[in-house]
Amino acid sequence: MIRLLNVAAICCLIGSALYAYRIKYDTLYDTEEAAKLERQVDAEKQAIATLRGEWQAMSAPGRLQILADKYLDLVPLNVRHTAVSAADLPRKQAEGDEIGRKLDALGLGEPTTTPSRGGSAGSTPTGSRKP
Repeated sequence: MIRLLNVAAICCLIGSALYAYRIKYDTLYDTEEAAKLERQVDAEKQAIATLRGEWQAMSAPGRLQILADKYLDLVPLNVRHTAVSAADLPRKQAEGDEIGRKLDALGLGEPTTTPSRGGSAGSTPTGSRKP
């Protein structure tokens, strides 16, 4: 019986050692993958910085002016053609009550009279008599 327990303990010891080594190598693999990804991220950041520098060089105003003069037949803008008189400008909408304007347009904007409480006998609701 003791030999059987010794064999079981040795098997458990070997199994736990194998499990520990597997975890160790998995951790090393994951660490290498993380380092590889960090290198890729750094390379992409450097590529982005390079592209931004190239974009700034390509869109420099001096370079664009030379290209526009060479390839586009642009004419200077005549300011007199864009002048607009004050009469041509649209009027500002009056701020106010939109619902009130609609009621006025329908003829319902005038104040109404409220009926008095002591009106005709038939105007009292049923079951609510005053003493």
